Amino acid sequence: MRSIYTGNWFKCSVTLAFVLPFCIDGYAMTNCTVKGSLKHTESLTVICTKKGLRALPKDIPHDVRILDLSSNEMQRIKRRELERYRDLRHLNASKNQIQEVEDGAFKSVPALKELNLFSNRLTRLSKGVFRDLGNLTVLRLDGNIITTIEPSGLSLLTSLVILNLTGNHLHRIQAVQPLFTLSSVQELYMGRNEFSSFRSLEVSNTSTKLKVLDLSHNPLQFFQITTDVLPHLETLNLGFIKGSLKWDIKLKDSLRKVDELNLSGFGKRLKGTKSVLQSFYPSLTTLTLNHVGPKEVRQFINAACLIPPLRVLHLKFNNIVSLSKPMLQKCTGVTTLDLSHNSLKHFTRLAFRPMRSLTSLNLSHNKITNVPPALGKLTSLEFLDLSSNAISLLGRLEFANLTQLRILCLCENNIFILEYGVFNDLKHLEVLRLGGNKILSLAGIFEEGNLPKLRRLELQNNKLNMICRNELRGLVSLTHLLLRENQITKIEEGAFEGLRTLTHLDLQSNEISQPSLRPSVFFGLTQLRVLKLNNNYISYSCQKSLRDPPFLFLKSLQTLDISNQRHKMISELPSNFLEGLTSLQSFLANNNNLISLYPDIFINSSKLELLDISQNDLSSIAPEVFWPISKLRKLYVSRSDIRSVNFLVQANLTEICLLQMSKNKMSVINETVIRSLPKLTYLDMQGNAFSCDCGNAWFVNWAATNNDTQVVNAYTYKCNYPSKLRGKKLLHFDAESCNMDVGYFCFTSTMCLILLILLLSFFYQFLKLQVVYAYYLFLAFLYDSKLRRLQDSQGYLFDAFVSYSTHDELWVMKELLPQLEGEQRWKLCLHHRDFQAGKPIVDNIVDSIYRSRKTICVISRHYLRSNWCSKEVQVASFRLFDEKKDVLILVFLENIPDHQLSPYCRMRKLVKKHTYLSWPKLGQDTRVFWQKLKVALESGDSLNEGNAILSE
Repeated sequence: MRSIYTGNWFKCSVTLAFVLPFCIDGYAMTNCTVKGSLKHTESLTVICTKKGLRALPKDIPHDVRILDLSSNEMQRIKRRELERYRDLRHLNASKNQIQEVEDGAFKSVPALKELNLFSNRLTRLSKGVFRDLGNLTVLRLDGNIITTIEPSGLSLLTSLVILNLTGNHLHRIQAVQPLFTLSSVQELYMGRNEFSSFRSLEVSNTSTKLKVLDLSHNPLQFFQITTDVLPHLETLNLGFIKGSLKWDIKLKDSLRKVDELNLSGFGKRLKGTKSVLQSFYPSLTTLTLNHVGPKEVRQFINAACLIPPLRVLHLKFNNIVSLSKPMLQKCTGVTTLDLSHNSLKHFTRLAFRPMRSLTSLNLSHNKITNVPPALGKLTSLEFLDLSSNAISLLGRLEFANLTQLRILCLCENNIFILEYGVFNDLKHLEVLRLGGNKILSLAGIFEEGNLPKLRRLELQNNKLNMICRNELRGLVSLTHLLLRENQITKIEEGAFEGLRTLTHLDLQSNEISQPSLRPSVFFGLTQLRVLKLNNNYISYSCQKSLRDPPFLFLKSLQTLDISNQRHKMISELPSNFLEGLTSLQSFLANNNNLISLYPDIFINSSKLELLDISQNDLSSIAPEVFWPISKLRKLYVSRSDIRSVNFLVQANLTEICLLQMSKNKMSVINETVIRSLPKLTYLDMQGNAFSCDCGNAWFVNWAATNNDTQVVNAYTYKCNYPSKLRGKKLLHFDAESCNMDVGYFCFTSTMCLILLILLLSFFYQFLKLQVVYAYYLFLAFLYDSKLRRLQDSQGYLFDAFVSYSTHDELWVMKELLPQLEGEQRWKLCLHHRDFQAGKPIVDNIVDSIYRSRKTICVISRHYLRSNWCSKEVQVASFRLFDEKKDVLILVFLENIPDHQLSPYCRMRKLVKKHTYLSWPKLGQDTRVFWQKLKVALESGDSLNEGNAILSE
């Protein structure tokens, strides 16, 4: 039966809703997504719904065929806004705020066939608004506030077949009069306007080809046909008229082809019920009388059932409480009766006796407490719906005479007892729906083969807690078994024995645990294609392999779902968990707390095409996991803490067309990964922590420009690193800044390196000493800055630092130390005693010299040859030159001629510029030496003062 309700009317709708588990071609757009291929544009679709758009996006491909702009904030369609899209076939701009469509706005899209402007704010249709739309076949203007249509506003639509003007503010039928002159128009929906009359003289002087006319929810007072203007009309909707309708059909056969009529909501407002219905006498087959009232509906039925062709009768929402024989006694020809959504509770035994031709009966959503005995008279019934009632018990003989029944619906009742043999007589039953009840046990009712043709059994949402052995063996033709949302904890061996034709088994949302998964449970299900075990209590932990793999005998299984196990205890699936599933194509194991996958987990499932392991704790995946499943086409690994997709390079997934890895922790996607997926057409990387640096430069350019892979919502990807760019859009990153000429970079680097080597060679050959001197002067400056702060805070720790060779240590310990520390009470710093353990020697030297007021250099030939002594005297001299203070005391233990000092440049310069002390020869008096050394230690910082005191 054709629907004549505008609420269910879908033929005019071009609203597009796409689900994503398929492989598509496309590319990244700022606010839209793409379905189709830029290379094969015959079905190229762009979807821009719910993006807050105020204008048409600029990056829509010019070859687009279907454009969905619904649910945005557009207020106007401008004249040249669509000029780039000459091949556009379907345009959906519904649910916007469009107040104006400029004349000539569709001039550039002459190929447009369907235009949807539903739910906007249009108030008038000017004469040029639809100019040049000669190919338009479907136009939706419902849900606007149109009050005015200019005479030629619609007359240019010469190919229009369907027009919907429902829900506007049109007052006079003359406003749409040009439509009735168009020979192409077949369906016209004008419900929920303000028409007060429909007169044939106001519509047209000639016959139209109109087949569907909807005038429901209007305040009609007159419906008058005086000329043959509707000779082809098949469906007429006059439901919920808001006034007392006067019916005037002067031309007897003017409605001779109407076979569907809706008079819902009339009640007492229609005068001359019998004469009205007689207008449709020759052809009426379907009559809808919803919301009429319990008394009024009886008058309609009595008149309607006199029409011999009447076959379908809808009587919903009439508050009918009881049903007796007189009410339907004239409806002998009716084959389909809908009494749903009433208050039916009582039936006389002969209520349906006259309806011997009835094949379909809907009694759902009533107050029936048991199966009415009156149904026993309907021996030809094929469809019976008793859903959403209050039935609690199904007795042995409830359906005894319904031997032709093919579909029985008993969902959403309170059934908890099924008597043995209740369905024994339903030899032709194909579909049995028992979901949403309180059934505790099947009690052997399906064991004996009493339902030989049953193909679909629905037992979902009941109270079953166990499936016993052989309990379903009689259902030899069953293909679909729904047991989801029960309380099943145990499945006995052989529970599904005999179900050799079963293809779909739904056990999701029960309480099944690992012990119930044994190969013997599923033995005999040789044709099973789909098995759903999600939302149970299956758990595996630290089990490398299983003794008895559960699906060993399911050679034909194509889809296995074990996702969302409630205990989240599947940390690792055993390596042979999928053994036996040689035909498996889809495997869903998402949201199970998986932390890793064994490399050989898929070794028996080489035909796998879809794998969903999202919402787990897989921080990384070994590429070997994917080697046995080279035919994989769709991979879902979102919300799994993945930090890198580099495993895809070695995974050999050349057939992948869909990759969803959203909301992970990936920061960089390199070119090698994308190149390893040559057939990738759909990529979802939303919600990752991208790094906005040159590591993603290639991906940024590729996502924005490639025409082969759609990067879903790429323009919403945000930067997480570096911190200064956090929150910015990834595709706004300037990738061009990362592009450089590698050859030029190498040339420049090589030239700089050569010049640097030449310069260093020059300095080493000609300015070696000056460079070394500058280097140590720079070090002294750095150490001096540090030690100046140390001296300011702590003062000097020693009176003198003694620099000497280890060969002269005996003299220092026996002569110098007893005299200066013993008799004169000076505090000396000696490297073997006062250096800090573990500290670098150079740092110890510098710190000791700068923390002492003076430095005493004990010079001998051994001293001149010591590297460490040379460094000590260098640091002391740097301090001397830097601070301009008399901090250096030279003590010669032996006579060293000037020519022997020449190789030691720094020592020679010090001797020439500073006086020094010489240790007396053997036998000479040493008191003068010690006195002069004491004076040198007591002297101040002035260089002149120091030089005057010391003598050679």
